[in-house]
Amino acid sequence: MSRILIIEDEVAIADLEKDYLELSDFQVEICHTGDEGLKLALKENFDLIILDLMLPEMDGFEVCKKIREQKNIPILMVSAKKDDIDKIRGLGLGADDYLTKPFSPSELVARVKAHLARYERLVGVNAKPRNDIVEIRGIRIDKTARRVYVEGKEKTFTTKEFDLLTFLAENPNHVFTKEELFRHIWDMDSIGDIATVTVHIKKIREKIETDTSKPQYIETIWGVGYRFKV
Repeated sequence: MSRILIIEDEVAIADLEKDYLELSDFQVEICHTGDEGLKLALKENFDLIILDLMLPEMDGFEVCKKIREQKNIPILMVSAKKDDIDKIRGLGLGADDYLTKPFSPSELVARVKAHLARYERLVGVNAKPRNDIVEIRGIRIDKTARRVYVEGKEKTFTTKEFDLLTFLAENPNHVFTKEELFRHIWDMDSIGDIATVTVHIKKIREKIETDTSKPQYIETIWGVGYRFKV
């Protein structure tokens, strides 16, 4: 089932769009501000985004620009503004289509289906294989590109920091001793070197935790080791 994100500040319009799309078997999420919509668009995987132009906190142009920097999914921009300059600007920033309000819900659904079908054809013919991604509560680990995003913002990790974070995230709620982690990540016995694990855990926390004194991701199990909480 395709996932659609609607970023629209007018509640009645957003709800109407959602109802019609759900009748066509789409799974739909709604955000009512530009800032909220951008965060969700970057955090989760959607197949298409319906983006209003006039939004509180961050307008549709800026949201479109920032989404395009990281994702290549179809973006359908909608607005009550009929000026060609706005349409040209929106398409120039990466929107795939521009729909002027008022429009019929059936036209919206038809455009959504058309863009999804076109995107699926392009992906099937031209796109590279999808990257291997691990996503947990705002953390996105791109194993293929070896990149880490926290709440949509990229963080820089050393090779071993990346390997250690990925290993823990792929084995959530499992408690590992320092010796086990050293053996898995450094591929050698931990004779006299388990302090290395502690140092790397500290550095990782500094990059992914809001408050390192109260970690929400990598939890210390005293007397045992560490686990990644989900």
